[in-house]
Amino acid sequence: MNTINSKSLKLTLGPAGRAVAQPIDSGLLDAFMQHLTLERLASVNYFAMSLWFLEREFKGFSHFYSQESISEQVHASNFATYLISRGQTVILDDLLKPNQTWNSVEEVLSYSFQMEADLTTSIQQMYSLAERTSDTRSNVFLDPIIDSQTTSEDEFAYLLGKVKLANNDPSALFIIDNELKDK
Repeated sequence: MNTINSKSLKLTLGPAGRAVAQPIDSGLLDAFMQHLTLERLASVNYFAMSLWFLEREFKGFSHFYSQESISEQVHASNFATYLISRGQTVILDDLLKPNQTWNSVEEVLSYSFQMEADLTTSIQQMYSLAERTSDTRSNVFLDPIIDSQTTSEDEFAYLLGKVKLANNDPSALFIIDNELKDK
């Protein structure tokens, strides 16, 4: 952090040269950067899942996953914008190639649910770290995100439960697929 001194004015600047009201703890910053990568990775994986479903004539599942991909990209953008508002330079990590091979609809949903659970855990860990470092700004930013993420996790758990109940029956899966077309 740089500091600008004027006769009565002392400003703290972040790495990008932007004025910062409260510096962000380096551990919390690392957690935010790692979470940003998780959001971007979820977006890429959901896009790959959307394609997998489309290749198998599941247009509803494909649409659902396409929307999830866009949603995760928006989440990543929100985290990046927040970091910039805190005077940080956003550094994007390389992303791993997404998985594009699954054996069943249930396997895709299980993988998705685990990604959502991992995202929830990451956000909760950031929240705790923000509390420990007295970074109220980050807690305020994360509050609505925790609520939204918990809802997403619940939605994937529900969808996974429906798919498990379908027990790989094509007729039942197409009923679920049809329900997802309008989501």
